[in-house]
Amino acid sequence: MTSAPTRRLTVAQALVTFLSRQYTERDGRRHRLVRACWGIFGHGNVAGIGQALLEAGPARMPFLQGRNEQAMVHAAVAHARHTARLSTQAVTTSIGPGATNLVTGAALATISRLPVLLLPGDTFATRPADPVLQQLETVYAGDVSVNDCLRPVSRWFDRVTRPEALVPAALGAVRALTDPAAAGAVTLALPQDVQAEAGDWPEEFFAERVWRVPRPAPDATALAEAARLLRGARRPLIVAGGGVHHSEAEEALRALAGATGVPVATTQSGKGALRHDHPAEVGGIGHTGTATAAALAREADVVLGVGTRWTDFTTASATLFAHPGVRFVTLDVSAADAHKMGGLALVADARAGLEALAGALAGYRVDAAYEAAYREAKARWEERVDRAFAAGPAEPADGPAGGSPATGARAGADGRGGAAPVRPTQAQVVGALDAVVGDEDVVINAAGSLPGDLHKLWRARSPRQYHVEYGYSCMGYEIPAALGVCLAEPGRPVWALVGDGTYLMGPTEIVTAVQERLPVKLVILQNHGYASIGGLSEATGGERFGTAYRFRDADGGCTGDPLPVDLAANAASLGMTVLRAGTADELRTALAEARGHDRPVCVYVETASGADGPEGTESGAPGAQAWWDVPVAAAATRPAAVAARAEYERRAAERRRHL
Repeated sequence: MTSAPTRRLTVAQALVTFLSRQYTERDGRRHRLVRACWGIFGHGNVAGIGQALLEAGPARMPFLQGRNEQAMVHAAVAHARHTARLSTQAVTTSIGPGATNLVTGAALATISRLPVLLLPGDTFATRPADPVLQQLETVYAGDVSVNDCLRPVSRWFDRVTRPEALVPAALGAVRALTDPAAAGAVTLALPQDVQAEAGDWPEEFFAERVWRVPRPAPDATALAEAARLLRGARRPLIVAGGGVHHSEAEEALRALAGATGVPVATTQSGKGALRHDHPAEVGGIGHTGTATAAALAREADVVLGVGTRWTDFTTASATLFAHPGVRFVTLDVSAADAHKMGGLALVADARAGLEALAGALAGYRVDAAYEAAYREAKARWEERVDRAFAAGPAEPADGPAGGSPATGARAGADGRGGAAPVRPTQAQVVGALDAVVGDEDVVINAAGSLPGDLHKLWRARSPRQYHVEYGYSCMGYEIPAALGVCLAEPGRPVWALVGDGTYLMGPTEIVTAVQERLPVKLVILQNHGYASIGGLSEATGGERFGTAYRFRDADGGCTGDPLPVDLAANAASLGMTVLRAGTADELRTALAEARGHDRPVCVYVETASGADGPEGTESGAPGAQAWWDVPVAAAATRPAAVAARAEYERRAAERRRHL
């Protein structure tokens, strides 16, 4: 009897070799599952995974050197999103603070249903000394390490405490990474001693494996019921979520909307599912959405959700869908998401489900008057967008938004006195970028007030253009995410939009962009504080407490002059080419120049408050079109909080559970 051939490798070498030979396949197209490994090395992984990556070489497993563990996860997650979840990247860290820095990125991945493989080092499995450096000591268990923090934010977790455990652990990890119904962070905790142990591995473990990503079709009975509900609707509405993109179902959605005339509103993750000028596209839905979509949602009698988690922003904290007899149909590959909203669950792949619905609805079209009405409403909204893009506030560069010698505020338009230049509003920044980008550009954002303005104002030209991560709304996502997208599709222009608050959270991967010569285009909007939370604080009676970046005043409050920080100089010190823009005209010129750069470039602009803008909002964009539940103090003496509580109780009374 002949024994099966084996290969002697360390656990880390075996894992890297295994991962290099895993593929996904959908619709006959094959993709490498783990395209690269990000890493920061410490004692917990340098002699294991680090040595294994060195031995494998870039041809088998490319290595990417990160500067912050959380940022490395963000980059890998963005890579997975841009590749429709068919490819991802791995992230390796040492045990200790490196490992716990993964938690925020893992939460983002799991919440947003995006696969990423985490390979944190772990404390010694053999316990040669106790405790070792960075070992968590607990009084109730000897086998707990800091990596256990990753359990609740991972879709799948395993700890490889013996070499023999690697085979089932690795197979289980890849199974989880390729499951469209359970995507998210996958964690393999690797004790540092086990990583370096050698074993004899069967060659079969290293054979190429193709994990076919299925397109499950909807149940025939549920499909027939969904078609019956939609045919009987007078004012149907489709809500397209991120699942449309993950399934690459944009063409199927376009065909269904074109054939039936049912209007399509999009979540933050779903925006771009239809091109902005498609006749049935009515813009973003929910708290950050358009007036057109909000009005349609309030009167809709049947709502078809496709690949959406029905978050509180989408449903306006359960106040948006106000029709007394509204019914929901949710098409989703995840049964848990499909059963939300108390309606009919259509558990299926988004594309397969939309194609099946199109067949079941053959010959059906919405009433012509309904179609004409929502198209007219959309046209009116587009006029509001044009006004927001064109008009700015009457606020000079040395006005209330703050200026300082460090930020380059000028006394006059030419620096020699005279009329002071007018800063652009945030809406004007969005409009200037809108005028510069092409269909192939990708615009990335995640936190602050920009996601709301982008959801309302941005005119998405292609399915992958609008990349706003709003499941976790994680400050610090944008810059590393831009790296992930650049690596996923080299040559595509990628823009990372950040406010000053987000920039200060995590600019470190600028160094990585410079090192890898990735032509990231960073746009920094300086407004001297947390604009989004400042506005929210004001709306809830908090009077913007603790949200501005300013010196202390005579009374001890933080309402003095803006801080003399120069974020443009900081970006330049990290290796970026920096273009400063003081006015809307200068901004358009700088953005156009930046688009042509083939190295990392930053456009820096100080924005006005927008208080005198066309819409009278913080950013110059239309205000919220639907409510969002943020609790207000139930007992207060300050008039702002008392008034805010009264408004809160009025709006909270409109909530309803859809059962």
